[in-house]
Amino acid sequence: MAALTPAVQAAPRQTPSGQPVPRYVSLKFDKVYARAGPGEDHKLLWVYQVKGLPVQVIAENSEWRRICDPDGGMAWVHRRLTSGESTVMRVKPTRLALHKKPRAEAEITAYMNPRSIAELPKTCEDGWCRVRSEGVSGWAPASELWGTSDAIQCKVGRPGVARSR
Repeated sequence: MAALTPAVQAAPRQTPSGQPVPRYVSLKFDKVYARAGPGEDHKLLWVYQVKGLPVQVIAENSEWRRICDPDGGMAWVHRRLTSGESTVMRVKPTRLALHKKPRAEAEITAYMNPRSIAELPKTCEDGWCRVRSEGVSGWAPASELWGTSDAIQCKVGRPGVARSR
């Protein structure tokens, strides 16, 4: 029996939207209902109350997206409640320096506070991401931002701060 090669293992999965899974999207509204399954008849788990919150789509059907949030929670939300606009979040409890150029020794232009969200106008390059918030922009290491990793981010059972029950 032949082993799978990395190229075969990395093949994208076919999805109803035609978009890759996993991928990041953001919440379109400041009130988004998170459910235990893909349908309004499933139990309401919590309500997200943060417009622009980055979430990771890990599965989908034609109308619903299974997501992971920055706190590691997993739920289903309707596709109309998500946006293709890319955002990232600072989940660590310390401020993050934003630099003028994608280098650690570059001039600091601003700081990103813990639990803050920023726009991610373009994809990250060479481990650095250019982010923007409230008219201020700068470069930050991708590893310091939630919403940039290709790995699935769910940690089932973790309580969340960005949602209410």
